[in-house]
Amino acid sequence: MGIWEKLFGPPLPQITPAGAYARLQESNPPLIIDVRQPVETKSGSVPGAVLVPLTELGRRMGELPPDQEILCICFSGHRSPVAARRLARAGYRVVNVTGGITAWQKAGLPLDAPA
Repeated sequence: MGIWEKLFGPPLPQITPAGAYARLQESNPPLIIDVRQPVETKSGSVPGAVLVPLTELGRRMGELPPDQEILCICFSGHRSPVAARRLARAGYRVVNVTGGITAWQKAGLPLDAPA
């Protein structure tokens, strides 16, 4: 085990927005959580995503199913790895969506309109 893994744990699994979208179309899809703040969702959200702001993750972690893989997404890919690492340390199977909603939009993937 290298120094990086000793300090920060094993590398997080990563997935592109296109890969995440494909996974969400499967018959047994993962749960996708959006760790942005509510005000940030005005530009839209990934269809089916559950909003769990990073600032609330600690107290809301128990709401997440322990037996389902979780994809984490944020605005630009900076907060979702933090959330993913917290979830991984708590025993969840988690994958970080690289580039966040920004990359999702650039890839032309669908978004739900803001509520």
